[in-house]
Amino acid sequence: MTYQDFLQRKSQLGGNAGFEPLWMPSFLDFGEGDGFQHHLVDWSLRKGRAAILADCGLGKTPMFLTFAENVIRKTNKPFLVTTPIAVGAQTIKEAAKFGIEAKRTRDGKMTDEKCVWVTNYEQLHKYDPDDFGGMAADESSAIKDAKTETKAAVVEFMRRLPYRLLCTATAAPNDFWELGTSSEALGYLGFRDMITTFFKQETSKDHLGWGRTKYRFRGHAEEPFWAWICSWARSLRKPSDLGFDDSRFVLPELREKVYVVKTAQPRPGMLFSMPATDMREERAERRHSIKERCEKAVELACAKPGPAVLWCELNDEGDMLEDMLDDCVQVSGSMSDDAKEEALTAFSAGQVKRMVIKPKIGAWGLNWEFCSNVIAFITHSFERYYQLVRRCWRYGQKNPVDVSLIACEGEEGICKNLDRKQRQSSTMFDSIVRHMRDSMHLESQDFFPEQEVCPSWL
Repeated sequence: MTYQDFLQRKSQLGGNAGFEPLWMPSFLDFGEGDGFQHHLVDWSLRKGRAAILADCGLGKTPMFLTFAENVIRKTNKPFLVTTPIAVGAQTIKEAAKFGIEAKRTRDGKMTDEKCVWVTNYEQLHKYDPDDFGGMAADESSAIKDAKTETKAAVVEFMRRLPYRLLCTATAAPNDFWELGTSSEALGYLGFRDMITTFFKQETSKDHLGWGRTKYRFRGHAEEPFWAWICSWARSLRKPSDLGFDDSRFVLPELREKVYVVKTAQPRPGMLFSMPATDMREERAERRHSIKERCEKAVELACAKPGPAVLWCELNDEGDMLEDMLDDCVQVSGSMSDDAKEEALTAFSAGQVKRMVIKPKIGAWGLNWEFCSNVIAFITHSFERYYQLVRRCWRYGQKNPVDVSLIACEGEEGICKNLDRKQRQSSTMFDSIVRHMRDSMHLESQDFFPEQEVCPSWL
């Protein structure tokens, strides 16, 4: 290794590790030529290890499938795609539509075919990274939490692959320092290294004396941080964020409304209903109000013609909704993977009118543009809320989308917290896009035309 090679490898704005695209299909950008999808695929292939943080409906699936096909042609090895469990069948269907050979695998066994193999995150440990030329993680927000087993498995698996791609709309829903897990999976700065490089930890105590840890930018570190993020990631909510035309990507109206239901009696131990003050009281309030909240959800599902999707959090909620609704199917965690896919396919095909499902099962990656009636029970998780809304309110939706959030009287604090997180997320994304535009002109120096002369005593 030369000294210049050593410096290049040490640079956090390091050069490209990929290759020039070998195949750019006509289905990108609706066959209209050099649009934002073509640009992102070209950039990610030349980068070799990249993240595409594009909003729902902007075509992440055709983009990562094109990336995969190029890697297969380059390495003469199969390519692995990991998805949430509910999304695998949809990915196979999309690949067939685009003329790309893709097959499903869950048991760690594959034939010798050099094609795209699709599995879910939970089965990743059954595969050997040496069998693949590259990997794409769809809905890669699954690795945002640095302490999860999923993040550890993905990072360890990708470590031995030369070509890697992360695709998601919400890489870091509220705290942009969570982007460090994506960086670690791609082989750039590790999560802890990123924290110590760009952030300072501050600990404070609340009124009960409990310590709370927050991170803030070190002095003068914000600009270098965003320049570094933009060296391996591209983020957009609409094509114009990258300077392209938005005419094909205009969303219909989103009509959000919160419904607060009253219970017949206050929860045990209370003379009248009061807002919950902690998680314990919130859970008690939720259990106490199941019947009233489910009745309101059924009323809203039946008030509008056409399909509806109802998002629940508790098993008892799902069972009650299924019993109270006609022409309804529930997808629950106790079902087998095949049974879940069968139910999801039936809803997508219009064979059943209403779907009852938990966000942790189906809020990522599914395309339900045919549905415009969304009913959900409120929670603290902004990412879950954002994703469940975007299953239906996405590019390709033709009708206004009604989102009904149902809460009981004691969940007033959850409503305020969710609203705060939504504002925080919008601010964070605006910062990403603004800094990305400023930094996109930064290109790494891949060659050094002038040879430096070193003293003879070195």
